[in-house]
Amino acid sequence: MEKTEDKIKEMIETVRPYLNMDGGDIEFVKFEDGDLYIKLTGNCSNCLGEDNTINDNLLPMFQEEVPEIKSIINIPI
Repeated sequence: MEKTEDKIKEMIETVRPYLNMDGGDIEFVKFEDGDLYIKLTGNCSNCLGEDNTINDNLLPMFQEEVPEIKSIINIPI
């Protein structure tokens, strides 16, 4: 599990600069039962495209590196 979390945290560092360009950020909360819990912050926390960002962009990228991820769940601030 710890190895999986390490991979996830590496992926977060990879995508962070792209979210930062739009004034947003991403935080790792936990990985449990195939669900990755994150917290989108900054401009990403109240963006209308939040679901698209997660499901269309982040999920496929994360699953490519960490196939154990079944879904990404944003924990609202």
